[in-house]
Amino acid sequence: MAKRNYNIVNKIEKVVFARRGLLVALFLLVTAGMFYSAFKARVDVSFTKKLPLQHEYIQTFLQYREQFGGANRVVIALMVPEGDIFTPEFFDILKSVTDEVFFLPGVDRAQVTSLFTPNVRFVEIVEDGFSGGNVVPDDFEPTDEGLKRVRENVIKSGRVGRLVANDFSGTIVSAQLQEVNPATGEKLDYIMVANHLEKNIRKRFEEEGKDIGLTIHIIGFTKVIGDIAKGARSVILFFIISFLVTGSFVYFYSQSMRLTLLPLACALIAVIWQIGLLHVLGYGIDPMSILVPFLVFAIGVSHGVQMIRCFRAEIFLGKDSLEAARSSFRQLLIPGGTALITDTIGFVTILLIKIEVIQELAKSASLGVATIIFTTLVLLPVLLSFVRLKPEYLSRVAQRKERTNVIWTKLARISEARISLVIIAIALVLFVTGHRKASEIKIGDLNEGVPELRESSRYNIDSSTITKNFTIGVDLLSVIVETVPDGCIDYEVMANMDRFEWHMRNIPGVQSVIGLPGLAKVINAGWNEGSPKWQILPRHPAVLAQAISPIDTSTGLLNADCDVMPILVFLEDHKAETIESVIAAVKAYAIENNSEDPKVKFNLASGNVGVMGATNEVVSAAQFPILIYVFAAVIILCLLAFRSWKAAFCIVIPLGLVSVLAYALMQYLDIGLKVSTLPVVALGVGVGVDYGIYLFSRLQTCFAQGEYFEEALAAAFKLTGSAVVFTGLTLAIGVSTWIFSELKFQADMGILLTFMFFLNMLGAMLLLPAIARWLYRHHKFGESKT
Repeated sequence: MAKRNYNIVNKIEKVVFARRGLLVALFLLVTAGMFYSAFKARVDVSFTKKLPLQHEYIQTFLQYREQFGGANRVVIALMVPEGDIFTPEFFDILKSVTDEVFFLPGVDRAQVTSLFTPNVRFVEIVEDGFSGGNVVPDDFEPTDEGLKRVRENVIKSGRVGRLVANDFSGTIVSAQLQEVNPATGEKLDYIMVANHLEKNIRKRFEEEGKDIGLTIHIIGFTKVIGDIAKGARSVILFFIISFLVTGSFVYFYSQSMRLTLLPLACALIAVIWQIGLLHVLGYGIDPMSILVPFLVFAIGVSHGVQMIRCFRAEIFLGKDSLEAARSSFRQLLIPGGTALITDTIGFVTILLIKIEVIQELAKSASLGVATIIFTTLVLLPVLLSFVRLKPEYLSRVAQRKERTNVIWTKLARISEARISLVIIAIALVLFVTGHRKASEIKIGDLNEGVPELRESSRYNIDSSTITKNFTIGVDLLSVIVETVPDGCIDYEVMANMDRFEWHMRNIPGVQSVIGLPGLAKVINAGWNEGSPKWQILPRHPAVLAQAISPIDTSTGLLNADCDVMPILVFLEDHKAETIESVIAAVKAYAIENNSEDPKVKFNLASGNVGVMGATNEVVSAAQFPILIYVFAAVIILCLLAFRSWKAAFCIVIPLGLVSVLAYALMQYLDIGLKVSTLPVVALGVGVGVDYGIYLFSRLQTCFAQGEYFEEALAAAFKLTGSAVVFTGLTLAIGVSTWIFSELKFQADMGILLTFMFFLNMLGAMLLLPAIARWLYRHHKFGESKT
């Protein structure tokens, strides 16, 4: 098999180096085309891309979002620091903000809600029964009398805490956005809408209302995307810093400007190809995957360092540049290709998560790593064949090599029985401790506010302000109740829903519950002189119809046929444990009810909490299959490359330990397992395996030459040790710049990937040899002398 691989590699080598100039020209031509394509790539954002569309909650959400609105809501809160909102200046601005929202691109105008919209009404008890109308009447004038009348109507409407702040210090204008802009028929540009909200609403009206101290707070998916896109602009700065830091490390390792620029250039070409191919395939750049080009660049440089190391080693053996390049190509094509294919498959496994934004990240990363096979394993050695190294440079590197060889010879002592056992024991202790901590990891968000942004971000401050001043909060779980036609005048149906409302009000984490039965009881009391004893559900259909008559479909609490009635459950926050407990309570009630009462079915779920709950369940279901598939891919490719279960075992065990420790770190730092962090472990394993493959490849070569284990280990360290260490440091430091990002999900990924890249390098350099020492101590080529 080894001979057949050797023959295949030789044939590929002859093809690659036969027409070097033509090959370089071809690469330049393709790169120019990909650069043009990459230049045309645009940011592509969609609300539905973040949804697990096959999940039952999302199926319910999509089925009824046209009737009751979806989770893609914009909430604009206008607040004053002193006094209340009932002033002429405030109402002038509120009217203008309402009009501006009504003409917002992509808005569903029927769903716009404000004190000035006709779907905000009040009902009051009068001598003859009920009277009602718009909270802000058609003949409204902002006089003292007019404002007093509106204040009374607000109280009568029951909107205090929902649309108006509890202390009357603010009010809300809300709207639903559609995926397609009805004015243009094109996909809605969320970033453009977010900019519109900032410029035409927040900035404009805060300036107009500065005399009354007006502040405007905006939340919603669109605003999140706008803030993420704004924070993502700093990625350019991070890329420049990463490029400079990486270049410095490569120069320190290579001691040559030419040997520094070539791997950097090939890594950049891989990034250009990746972005260009994405555009060719019809994909845009999502803010959630904006970091993938960083990763591709870092991986490209790391493999480029290995190629530089091998090329320089061949030069020291007296070969000329062409022969050294060809020899490097032969030596690294299989181990480098195996490592990169493993990386690619690791990223492909992320496709198992049925959420489009994650699948696009997986495709983007897979494309990028696949291009490195061509740019680093093919183009780089061809370019190196044109490089001439001066004798004084070789002399300088040889002197440094003598000094580092002393270090590697000493490090090879880890092959001694006592030292290797100590390393294995430490690894076992770390595994047990890490596993105990990792088992406590939570699915979902562990902090208040939007997890993609830092707690100090403007968005999360706005969200906190709205939650503090309004009873309903911003985290909504909408339970869709399906029943028979005219179910709203069926006492048994309404009584069942009423019991559900009471059940949910007593669940920890629930802030308030709004449903048709609760409002019907209040209205029924109104029909009976407001007597509290009549705050019940009437049993007779005609009386029940009278109780719900003032409630129309614009409230979102029933549809026209009265066979679907949402119950709105507002949560105190969207932390993982809150969502989990509330959804569990809904499920428990639904399981018991759906079997006992066939006329009523409780379905999860709409609202932003429904989307989060579905996402959390998908992430929870996918976490273990992803790890299993990633490690299975690593094991299979290692078996194919090395033809040895021992080799696969030595390479995989350090990766498994680091993965467990990564989960433990997430739990320690209060980083939940969610859409942005789930792919991290797969990415870390896919990239981390490179260290072990390169090191073991050299070990196997030394075994084949008949060397004893510690001699083989010392030789492998001398040949690849510096490159592996510099690769690990390059990757770790390259992604560590993300830690300082304005975006929390980028910072979280930066922390976790830095941790995994660095520890995977240590695992390959320390734990892998310690395990190999015992598996290979009776190797047929020689026993360990210890």
